[in-house]
Amino acid sequence: MSRATTVHIDLTAIGENIHTLRGSLAAQRFMAVVKADAFGHGAVRVAQHIQHSVDALAVAFTEEAVALREAGVDAPLLILEGPHTAGDLALAGKLNLWPVIHSDEQLEWCKTLGADLSQAWIKIDTGMHRLGFPPSQLADVKQRLGEAQIQNMTIMSHLASAESPESDITQGQIRQWNSHCADWSDTASLHNSAATRHGITGRSHWVRVGYALYGGRIGNDPLDSELLPAMQLSSRVLAVRHVKQGEAVGYGARWVAEKDSKIATIPVGYGDGYPWAAADGTPVVVSGQVAPLAGRVSMDMITVDVTHIDTVEPGASVVLWGDTPRVDEVAAHSGTIGYELMTRLTGRVPKHYVSS
Repeated sequence: MSRATTVHIDLTAIGENIHTLRGSLAAQRFMAVVKADAFGHGAVRVAQHIQHSVDALAVAFTEEAVALREAGVDAPLLILEGPHTAGDLALAGKLNLWPVIHSDEQLEWCKTLGADLSQAWIKIDTGMHRLGFPPSQLADVKQRLGEAQIQNMTIMSHLASAESPESDITQGQIRQWNSHCADWSDTASLHNSAATRHGITGRSHWVRVGYALYGGRIGNDPLDSELLPAMQLSSRVLAVRHVKQGEAVGYGARWVAEKDSKIATIPVGYGDGYPWAAADGTPVVVSGQVAPLAGRVSMDMITVDVTHIDTVEPGASVVLWGDTPRVDEVAAHSGTIGYELMTRLTGRVPKHYVSS
């Protein structure tokens, strides 16, 4: 017994994307971001596959890092949110994790627990205003970490609009970064994948790559065409129905047939993570041909207009996103972003991994 709706994860594609992205990064160190279950791709399997192809991995919080260590992942691991508690910081020392330090409270914990850390990253707030110390406090923070016997430090910040390199916010953040990092003698990390691919300058020894690692597209970068989508959400046609001109399909009677039409029902819905907000016309590939979504997304099913496809029968192949359509295209029809669609797939969709 196997469910028709599945997600296939191509680990080889992720490896190929690392190779492609490294080629554009010159001598920068490569950090693969595997937070949020590796953007929905499965953090343990992805990390195990790529850990020796990158210089470090990054997760959001301590529990994500612990899960990887328990699975045998021994690569350097950065915790982007840093320790939430003193106990988290103690675990960082025990498991050789790199915490990001961004608050006075965390600095206090470092007084007694810092000696066990192999490395700490200092986050400075250059304008995104989520986490981080004011840049003017950088020297003081470095001194306090040194007093806590932490010798290896890296400074970092995060760009709010890296896909818009000429925007006022991006240029302002770069000015802040450059002016306060001029005297910093250790390593630094400003660039995420968007910053690197859009030619943003600024001192950065590390690049933190997340969405692009999985083939996600950012803006109109030419490199996007070289990246391989690692996730394919697929299913099979459950039923085919014929509706007359003027008849409606689905909840709320949103879609009404303009002519006699053929409708394929597919067993996937928002209960699986397919977006409820997907508009009529969202592309779905049925039997190798693109067909438009027709009607509101249900919890467990969607309906697609396949009138133009000669032969569609129950069991016919369906691709919701993958090579075609790309996840970003589905997201654009749904008023959201591909990041969300990747990470929102629910546990009832089985994952199948392929690699060569």
